Amino acid sequence: MTYTLVAPARTSTARLGVLLCGVAAGPLFLAAGAVQGLTREGFDFGRNALSQLALGEAGWVQTLNFLVVGALLLACAAGLHRNLGGRRGGPVLVGVFGLSFWAAAAFPADAGAGFPAGAPDAAVMTGAGAAHMAAGMIGYLALCAAFFVLARPLADRGHRTWAVASRVVPVVVFAGFLASAASVLAFTAGAALGLLWLSAVTYRLAGSPVTN
Repeated sequence: MTYTLVAPARTSTARLGVLLCGVAAGPLFLAAGAVQGLTREGFDFGRNALSQLALGEAGWVQTLNFLVVGALLLACAAGLHRNLGGRRGGPVLVGVFGLSFWAAAAFPADAGAGFPAGAPDAAVMTGAGAAHMAAGMIGYLALCAAFFVLARPLADRGHRTWAVASRVVPVVVFAGFLASAASVLAFTAGAALGLLWLSAVTYRLAGSPVTN
């Protein structure tokens, strides 16, 4: 009967592995964006969104960043589904967030605000640009909703401070979106907070007892 000791260990390791994909996703996306923003000519964090890094000759790096992070988020969604004993709400919303990164890769943002180098200040809305904006809005709204849903299992496992924070963070993230028309930096800060909080919540849940 000793064979029964092997399968649970492997299952636990697999669950932890896919959850750690979610822990890595946000920091990876932001680190890759920061390095590109500091090294790409004409990019200004105060005027340009990280999505615009997918434009220009070196834009393939940011496109790859979108694709990889989207895959990590989808793996995270699968891991959360198992970790939460089959609950679908939060994991499905995180999955939608992951798919929004793939959509962002397929439909690049519009040039503007001087980036890529030589682009005019005023951006001209294209079909791809509109699709990119829609994907981002849907994705981050799904992420905000996911935080509210994930607050429940956090509270159930005794992480009440985390649960409260998971109801406050999406309000701040959404405020960043509302302020995006006036400040690109506010949008970037709100999006970054959402990514990092997802990493933190995933890490917290990964360290909690699995319910099935």
